[in-house]
Amino acid sequence: MATIIIAEDHPFVREGIRSYLTSSTHHTVVAECSTGLAAIAAVNEHRPDVLLVDLRLPEMDGLEVIRRVKEEHPLVRMIVVSMHAGSAYVTRAVRNGAHGYLLKNSDINELSEAIEVVHQGGSWFSSSIAASVNANGEVSDPYDELTPREREVLQLVAEGKTASDIKEILFISARTVEKHRSNLMKKLGLHSQSAVIRYALQRGLIPLIGPTGGDS
Repeated sequence: MATIIIAEDHPFVREGIRSYLTSSTHHTVVAECSTGLAAIAAVNEHRPDVLLVDLRLPEMDGLEVIRRVKEEHPLVRMIVVSMHAGSAYVTRAVRNGAHGYLLKNSDINELSEAIEVVHQGGSWFSSSIAASVNANGEVSDPYDELTPREREVLQLVAEGKTASDIKEILFISARTVEKHRSNLMKKLGLHSQSAVIRYALQRGLIPLIGPTGGDS
């Protein structure tokens, strides 16, 4: 059994986690916090076994909370509970001191297992990111596997350019364009044009608003 602090600014999510832990597990929730500063204060007061922390918290973000807790209370184990699955988030969280990273779309029963593993000194990562986490807690980035030409094609595809357009811009054949497009989508695990656009938006390769859409 572990003592738990929940640091989550969305009441619905926070209450859902507390309800599950108190009704379906032997763990004890000793405090709930909606801000980063409140989380630090609660850890100082309760010295929990495990801190569940979201990354997006008011007053002090979750990454800084993790860093502070690791520095001031190294025996407290920490699990990020977040909607963000990006490699940069996971790597920074682990470097700051997190021992686990659970995505909010995971099965709720996974939370109890993650707490138990982390409480016992292990590490836990949601299955969708676990395979890419190395021994240092760093997450491999598939984008790094793209060739320079594949990155160029990715950018142009995301901008809505057709194979014919890309052929003219890069001075390559249509067949080569399709080969690069197929290769980059396979490497990134993308299966449609809309998926390519979403990926490019999330990575910041293209603006959220088009160049003629204004700044508002």
